[in-house]
Amino acid sequence: MSNDLNDRYFRGLEKLKEIDGDAGERVINSLQKIAPDLGRYTIEFPFGDIYSREGLDLKSREIATVAALSAMGNAAPQLKVHINAALNVGCTPGEIVEVIIQMSVYAGFPAALNAAFVAESVFSEHGII
Repeated sequence: MSNDLNDRYFRGLEKLKEIDGDAGERVINSLQKIAPDLGRYTIEFPFGDIYSREGLDLKSREIATVAALSAMGNAAPQLKVHINAALNVGCTPGEIVEVIIQMSVYAGFPAALNAAFVAESVFSEHGII
C-alpha cells in the first residue's frame, strides 16, 4: 500500500475505534475470511475519508447515519452498530428515538418500527430499559 492508502487505513481504523469501540473492529474482522478487501474499504472510505472530515461532529454524523439506516428499513445489523456508536459519541436514547420517529414521516411506519425494535434491543443491552 502507498503512504496515502496507509494513512487512510490507519486514520480510518482510529476513527472506527473512537466511534464504535470493539464492535466496529469485530465487524471488520468478521470479513477476513470472505472479503478482506471489503473490510479494508470499509475502514478507508467511510471512516478514513468521510467520518474524518471536518464540518460535522461525530454526534451529528451518527444522527445522520441512524436516520439513513432507519429509513432503509432493512439494515438492522448495521443500525444496531450505529445506535451503539451514537450512544458512544454522546447521543441520548431520547435523541435516537426522536430520529427514528422522524423517519416514520419520510420512510414510513414499517421502517420506523423496525428501527425502534433495534433501538430497544440496543438500549436493553446497555441497561437503559
